[in-house]
Amino acid sequence: MLDISIIRCLSDNYSYLIRDKKTNLVGVIDPSEFDPVDLEISKTYKKLDFILNTHHHHDHVGGNIDLKKKYNSKIICSSYEEEKIPGSDIKKSDGDKFSLGKTDFKVIHIPGHTLGHIAFYSEKASIIFTGDTLFSLGCGRIFEGTFEQMFKSLEKIKSLSKNTMIYCGHEYTNSNGKFCISIDKDNAKLKNRIEDVKKKKEKKLPTLPVTLGEELETNIFLRCDDEKIKNNLEMNNGSKLEVFTKLRNLKDQF
Repeated sequence: MLDISIIRCLSDNYSYLIRDKKTNLVGVIDPSEFDPVDLEISKTYKKLDFILNTHHHHDHVGGNIDLKKKYNSKIICSSYEEEKIPGSDIKKSDGDKFSLGKTDFKVIHIPGHTLGHIAFYSEKASIIFTGDTLFSLGCGRIFEGTFEQMFKSLEKIKSLSKNTMIYCGHEYTNSNGKFCISIDKDNAKLKNRIEDVKKKKEKKLPTLPVTLGEELETNIFLRCDDEKIKNNLEMNNGSKLEVFTKLRNLKDQF
């Protein structure tokens, strides 16, 4: 079992401090910057064994070097981006495994946002760290990859168990919800989520984690075969990839 602490970084980033309860091994996912992560470690475990990076963007690796120096941590990253990851030690490819004590993770290659982007998935713990690929009520911008790559990456995540808890890289849920409801106007479950997000925002609480099941019901980027969404886009005969491409382009302009 894992303890998971959400650490706010920069303006809207999330890093995640994780600890395997049985072995007391500690890791951090995507440390955007040193200070807030170090502060949380000093309050809790006083150690950091591993740093896990989903992709090479600076707002996900900015704390790597200083944390590694202070705690003598090992940095685990995508083998497809190892030259771009500061301080990389352990390189993982699609399907590779990694164990944090008694908690096993599988690496899933999910290109689109970047070409080498990976997710860390634990079936046993029912969690996935999706970086900037799948967001709560959204998905990442396509910078290095293609629309087809991002679509296929989201399809990989969709295939996981519905009770999987999603931990993503940014607090974008409020703005993502506004876009979703502009397309998916009659979705009652989406309306309920938006209200819940509003309440959490007022209390300055994270809107994460969220289950994959909730995302499948409310995140329009995961529902490209929904007839109402296709009708609202005037794309009744469009393929799922064509609908996704349209949605991603609209979101970029939203």
